[in-house]
This record gives sequence, structure tokens and C-alpha cells, in this order.
Amino acid sequence: MENTLKTREVVRTYSVPINNERIRELITWYSEMLQRTIEKIWSSIIWEYRFPEIVRKKKGIKVKIGRKIRVPKIPSDKNFKKKLRDSLLTQCPYAKHWVDAVIRTAYSIISSWRKRYLKGKARKTMPRIRRRFARCKITLMRVDYERKIIRVTLRPGEYLEISWANRWFINRVRGWSVGEIIIKDARVLIPFKKNEVEIIEDLVAWDSNELSLDGYSPSKGFIKVDLRYLQSIKIVYEGKKAKAQSLGKRELYEKYSRRERNKEKDFINKLAKQITILFPKAIHILEDLEKEDMVRKEEVEKNRRKRNSRTPWKQIHRKLSEKAFIAKISPKNTSRTCPQCGYIVKTQVGRIFKCKRCGFELDRQKLASLNIYLKYTRMWGFPHSYEPEISYEGELWVGVTLNGWRPMIWAPMKGALRPMKPREERLISLDINRNETQTPLSR
Repeated sequence: MENTLKTREVVRTYSVPINNERIRELITWYSEMLQRTIEKIWSSIIWEYRFPEIVRKKKGIKVKIGRKIRVPKIPSDKNFKKKLRDSLLTQCPYAKHWVDAVIRTAYSIISSWRKRYLKGKARKTMPRIRRRFARCKITLMRVDYERKIIRVTLRPGEYLEISWANRWFINRVRGWSVGEIIIKDARVLIPFKKNEVEIIEDLVAWDSNELSLDGYSPSKGFIKVDLRYLQSIKIVYEGKKAKAQSLGKRELYEKYSRRERNKEKDFINKLAKQITILFPKAIHILEDLEKEDMVRKEEVEKNRRKRNSRTPWKQIHRKLSEKAFIAKISPKNTSRTCPQCGYIVKTQVGRIFKCKRCGFELDRQKLASLNIYLKYTRMWGFPHSYEPEISYEGELWVGVTLNGWRPMIWAPMKGALRPMKPREERLISLDINRNETQTPLSR
């Protein structure tokens, strides 16, 4: 592909410790007003009935029924918001913009609850504020970039100064702009933003599977990233949580749940980081997956549903989007279409795809990543006759190490992911150990 320029916004958030009694008073008032605002919005929600949707398809008509029959409609008219603001102003000892910040945060929380409720991930109960914080509007802030000080207006004529001068991260955010800060009892979270322009030199298409991420890149060929370590985390802690639950030990159950989340988050962070190290100037083409369809009782068998629920594809995609450019492609027929002649097989059994028209054969997971790549390049407008010549031989095997920073050619280490023994493929493990000697990556 030709080199193209793309711009993306990079955000980094750093914490600055602070000790001020006025902050605690502000957060106490803010939390109380936020909960009251949520209660008023909640009491004004209108519950509407959702009727089944008729979808026309090639084979006929299908009736699509949503997860929830009654759908909440959040009040958003100007009169309601004005009355809400006027009632809060009577109890506001601070600047008026703090009331606007409370209302905006409350609407954000209610909207987030509504999305989760419609997906079946939240109950029909009003959200409760359990953590103390205050989100500061940009209109309440004045940033002095030379002195590296943020001046926050508390009341007219009364200000609070927060400095990030002489902090350890000062060189990392030099020249960056400051976003809306979040104030907590003992610290302030400061988000720094910057627009970065990058030259895109490569495309990498990823097929998300249960035990691996299978990719295709015209520069590297086929890539396989092993996710079995992530699966093992889920399986081990499923057993531990089930045992704690059977014994009725809630604290032990929550302890195992936290450990599982932390290990999963740690692995996904390192996975995304090491993929971006291996492909530094690339657009990552991902499947636009709907996991809800993969875990429905009426569509998927029980064992398959359980396995699908273990792999957090969306979390992997979201973390990768924070570190690189991504594009989403529909996964429809990607593992059933022949990339050579375009024939779509009706049923697919086994790991090997066989085209009945031209005799083309390829592993289904490699085939899916290849079709995702071709879908995206055709979307960009590449003519069929000018598509790059594709090599189907060989595969780049990638094992993600659980420590380290720099990609190296390395045998699988103890504690690292161990991919299946390849036949003709190269085995490359990403090792990030700063103390080892770096070897340049090669195919």
C-alpha cells in the first residue's frame, strides 16, 4: 500500500497528590448533588414498550426481538434541564459552573447505565455513587503552561492551584494540552492530550478466535498470536470462584474475581503493547464482533457459549485502539469465502477450507484474516486486478512474554505463552527484558 498520513489523539493521565480541606468539602457537596441529580432524572424516566422489529433477508422475513421489552427514555428537553439547574443552584455554595458539571456527569452516568441495561448487563435499579470525586469543567479551569499550574475556580474570587512542575512525568507531556481534571480526596488526575501524525506503511488484518489472534500482513505474511495463557487464567479462576461460591465465602469469591480481572488486564495491556511494537506504523483491521449473538441460548450450544464468553475480544480491540489506528470490518462470510474466485461455501466443517469451484485450500483462521484484509482494501477502492500478490506459505508465530519491553527473536521462556510447535513457520517470541541483548526482528 502507498504511505498515508493519519492523525490520532493520544491521551495520558497522571496523578498529582494534593492535601487541602477545601477539596474534601467540594467533593462532599459534589457527590451529594450528583446523587440527588441522578434521583431526579431517574424519577422522570419514561418507560416505553419496544415492539419486535421485522428484518427482511434473502431467505425471507425474520422477526428480531430485543433483550428488553420496556426501554427507558431519558428526559432531555430544555425545560426539564432548566428546572433541574435552578433547583440545584439554590443549594450551591460554589461557582455556577459546578452545577453544570454535576448535571453533565449525572446524564453521562444515566446514559451509560441505559446502554448496559439494554445489553442485559445492568439491572433495572438506579445507579448509586460509591466513589468520591468531582469532575471539573474546562470553563472552571485556567492553565498556565509556562508555570505548569492549573487554577481551578471554587467560588467567585476563590481559587485552587494545582501544579505539575517538578513531577516525574514532566518531560513526557511537554507541549501537550490539559483536559478536564478529576479531583479526588488526596490526588488530582490530570489528562494530557496531543494529536500525533503518523505515516501508515502497513495493514494488518486480524481474525479473533478462541485460542489465538490470526493475522495477515502483506509485509509479514500470516501471523498467529497465542491466547491460550488468557484462556488458562479464565479456566483456573472459574474453578476457584465456583469452589468459594459453594462454600458460601463471598470475600474469597470477590478476591479471586479481582485477581482474575487484574491478570486479564495485565495480559491484554502487554499484548496490545507488543503488537504495536511488532507493527509500529500500521492500521489494524479488526472484526466488528457482537458477542451477545455468540452467547445466546437459542443460537449457540452451552459449551460453545461458555468458551466464547471467556475470550475478551472487545477488551483486546479497545486496548489496541488506544495504542494504534484500527478499522472495523463485518465478519460476515470471512471464513467461508474463497479469496481466489469469490465462491461462498454453504457449510464449513473442519479446520481446512476447500473451495468447490477452484480447488483452493487454506486453514480457516488464515482464510478469515486474508478475507478481512481483502474486504478492507476493496473498501479503500483498490481494483481487483491491482490487488497485491499474496503469499499463502509460511507463518510468523508470536508468543507474548509476560515481562519485558523490546521485541526479540527468542525461544519461549518459562512463564511465557507457548504456541504449538510449527512445521515450516518461524517461532518468534516478544521478549521485553531490558537486561538482555536486543536482536533485531527478522522474518
